[in-house]
Amino acid sequence: MQERDAWLAFNHVRGAGAVRFRKLLGFFGTLAMAWEATDSALKEAGMTEKLIQAFRETKKSFDPVALQSKLDSKGIKVLTWLDEKYPSYLIQIAQPPPVLYYLGEITEADNLAMAIVGTRNVTSYGKQLCKDTAKYLAGHGVTIVSGLARGVDAIAHHAALEMGGRTIAVLGSGVDVIYPPEHRKLVDAIVKSGAVMSDYAPGTKPDGINFPPRNRIISGLSRGTIVIEAGERSGALITAKFAVEQGRDIFAVPGSVLSPMSKGTNHLIGQGAIPMTNPATVVSHLGIEKQKIATQQTKSELSPLERRIYQALGSGTIHVDELCAKLDMPIEKMNATLMMMQLKGLVAQENNQEYRAVKAWQIG
Repeated sequence: MQERDAWLAFNHVRGAGAVRFRKLLGFFGTLAMAWEATDSALKEAGMTEKLIQAFRETKKSFDPVALQSKLDSKGIKVLTWLDEKYPSYLIQIAQPPPVLYYLGEITEADNLAMAIVGTRNVTSYGKQLCKDTAKYLAGHGVTIVSGLARGVDAIAHHAALEMGGRTIAVLGSGVDVIYPPEHRKLVDAIVKSGAVMSDYAPGTKPDGINFPPRNRIISGLSRGTIVIEAGERSGALITAKFAVEQGRDIFAVPGSVLSPMSKGTNHLIGQGAIPMTNPATVVSHLGIEKQKIATQQTKSELSPLERRIYQALGSGTIHVDELCAKLDMPIEKMNATLMMMQLKGLVAQENNQEYRAVKAWQIG
């Protein structure tokens, strides 16, 4: 079995999440090797008897060719940890989903994203604030991330689209199973200007237990989470909890102490969330305007050689020796130029003399 097929196969094994993927990769080196392993080897790799049984059941029925045909017919694309396009903020969380299925496109612009979440029973106050916030942020190039639910989620997606911005909807079902069903047209619009995403395999039906875990993806994709309105037990508070664990910013809209839909947001503010009475607060906090100015100034100061190196780096990480070979340049000259580019904030050095380009929204 090909390695990519093995990732999809293990994604179909009930109970095999990020922790198990890491254990299997650490023990076998590849998931293709793990797929062919004996029960005793799987047990040694840390899989429980229950998980091994689920694996055996999946192995009997899994057909990679049939699955790929199904994905192709529905226009569903796949990302794993192995892919460079895997969202850079999501990969940083403690347990990023090993496999993502999506419709539409994921672009570099989505690295500047904010989650907007809240109650399904949104008030007129919440509706207006949600719409204004999503439009303002989308107008500043921020991708709006939410969960396609009724209420705040749907308003945020619609508002981003109305501004001609990008938006990502994260589902608690397969991307081919739209819930709620009345959002079918909204999904079609999102696919044209963003992405509909899930870590659940195609065909997975919406289930109550699916939604809390998917909230970690909503917050994980985003630089921060904005809670518009939330009752005491709102799912939006689960998203906020994940955001805290992931080290992301939380903004909450203050509301009347008499409003049940503001109890959750007022509580978050009491716990240290940033009060948001104006979406400009978020833009200022993210430093978006400063980043744009820094980007424009830096790009205007690029020498022809620096521009060649920046373009050669692309979206990956490259060792300095490979860069020298790629551009036919002496190591001394390359090191000197890379040092200047680091000072300008154009490149960052990783381990073992590897370099990566720092994208425009990261410069500040």
